[in-house]
Amino acid sequence: MPDDRRPPLLRWAEELAALAHTGLEFGDDEFDRQRYRRVAEIAAEMASFPSGDVVSVAEVFAGAGGYVTPKVICRAATFDDRDRILMVREVADGRWTLPGGWIDVGESPAAAAERETFEETGYRVRARKLAGVYDKRLHDHPPAPHHSYLLFFLCDLVGGEPAGSYETSAVGWFTVDELPELSTGRATAAQIRRMFDHHQDPTLPTDFDVTGS
Repeated sequence: MPDDRRPPLLRWAEELAALAHTGLEFGDDEFDRQRYRRVAEIAAEMASFPSGDVVSVAEVFAGAGGYVTPKVICRAATFDDRDRILMVREVADGRWTLPGGWIDVGESPAAAAERETFEETGYRVRARKLAGVYDKRLHDHPPAPHHSYLLFFLCDLVGGEPAGSYETSAVGWFTVDELPELSTGRATAAQIRRMFDHHQDPTLPTDFDVTGS
């Protein structure tokens, strides 16, 4: 199994936060609940080290109620008739990625990929194939407080015209040999290049991270 690439302190903080929130959801004894709340605070302090930005990290962990599971993100890989992939430039860091984002509660992953693409690019697409399911911890993403799964969909272009959004400052089409500077917290070069493989060979099975030897 590939190794979790994040710093150990962040991995421990995430596990402690998950245990704390699960305990708060199912624990009945108020003394135990106090202890779980303190564990969550410690986890937030650990995750903030060395930046010291405890408040924002605490807010991230506080959003995980109930039995804690990984968050789920969609990414849409849409190609034109010149084998170029549709990408957006993120306002947050000025770098490029595939359209996508968090999947909303009550929304299917495919619908989320279609919605995010329209909101971020102005293009309407239809999800055709689930090309990859990736555990972010096991790939070359920068460390993040969330344990997240990335779902990559191949999509067909069905209409629309380019338009930015409050999250994206530009829309563009790129060949595999001309990828721009990437927002690697959202998608890595290897993942995007793999979408070109799926585009070229639609018979490829869905990718996923293999466990075991």
